[in-house]
Amino acid sequence: MSDRLLFLGPPGAGKGTQAQLLAAERGLLHLSTGELLRAEVQAGSELGTEAQAVMARGELVSDALVLAIVKARLLSHDGGWLLDGFPRNLAQAGALRELLDELKQPIEHVVLLQLDDGILLQRLLSRGRDDDNEAVIRNRLEVYREQTAPLIAFYRQLGLIREVEAEGAVEAVASRVSAVVSQPL
Repeated sequence: MSDRLLFLGPPGAGKGTQAQLLAAERGLLHLSTGELLRAEVQAGSELGTEAQAVMARGELVSDALVLAIVKARLLSHDGGWLLDGFPRNLAQAGALRELLDELKQPIEHVVLLQLDDGILLQRLLSRGRDDDNEAVIRNRLEVYREQTAPLIAFYRQLGLIREVEAEGAVEAVASRVSAVVSQPL
């Protein structure tokens, strides 16, 4: 059974939902970078204070700061984990790999949720968010592909990618995810 997982997939593929379900099923620490940042800010930690200052300026939190927060959480947790939303590019993947090597906690599986663009578009439009119109969504998907294609190739070369079809009911997708991460490398 895999205890150290990474989730990848386009916006609207259900990464957050599937990550939460699998983490709950297996008792894994769910490390969503957005939630981690908010938790650090709310806790008033030194890293949270630094992150809040960056976000208040409307800037993106640096890779180094995100890695520091991930490291702090992994050091204070004795057990399996699931990363959701990080890394987003090759530079982040390389830095994460170095960190995980240092901690002797390598990634065991990378779950890649796959979904047809037409279905992704329908899902994202149905959420009804103000910033979700077809042009914006198509651009987000293009940005995802540009940034994530090299990331997928990186993890595929390491033999870690496990593709999961993300179409269908939440429970059906969760069953497929659980089955692929139960397989040995």
